[in-house]
Amino acid sequence: MATAYDAPRRPLPKPRRKIPDSLVYEIMDGKPIYRKGYRDVVSGKKTIEEIMGASTLQSVIVAYLVIQIGKFIDDDIYFVLTGESGVHLDHRNNLANDIAIFDQAVLTPAKISKKYADVPPRIAIEVDIEADTYELTENGYIYKKTRKLFDFGVQKIIWVLTDPQVVLIATPERIETVNWDKDVEIMDGNTFNIGAYLTKKGISIP
Repeated sequence: MATAYDAPRRPLPKPRRKIPDSLVYEIMDGKPIYRKGYRDVVSGKKTIEEIMGASTLQSVIVAYLVIQIGKFIDDDIYFVLTGESGVHLDHRNNLANDIAIFDQAVLTPAKISKKYADVPPRIAIEVDIEADTYELTENGYIYKKTRKLFDFGVQKIIWVLTDPQVVLIATPERIETVNWDKDVEIMDGNTFNIGAYLTKKGISIP
């Protein structure tokens, strides 16, 4: 899924009811990117709360990655932000990252506020796609968001995709996709291995 381009899709009809701002996940090129499942909320099939939370698998993976990062990160040099940390690229683009590692020389203490970060993280990590990608396609969304983050100054982006059980490692020079039971470097030789961790925990994902 992560290495092949999806075929273009015919746009679905836009919901007739007004879409609440709380269903906007990101802004890309001045257009709202809604949360996955937003159509069910607008049609009354689900509540906003039902589509907002992460699955237990996603939560376990994010927690594992944060713990791994915490084992080697220098707290005097970096900030590690989680929980859909927002980044403000420009007036037309606001994106979110599940985990973002910022150099404190870039995201200085003076820049910590109630607003999105307006400087790039060194590394961004995403666990699955939380956006509705029907019109963009999943691959189109991944590559478009990845390119925008690179243009903003991010040095490395890691996508963990739980359905195909792969990890996509992107740098400005190349994009590589590996099975999630392989060691993947985060930074400075420090790695994670999702498959091995899940096996250790007795977690089996079909």
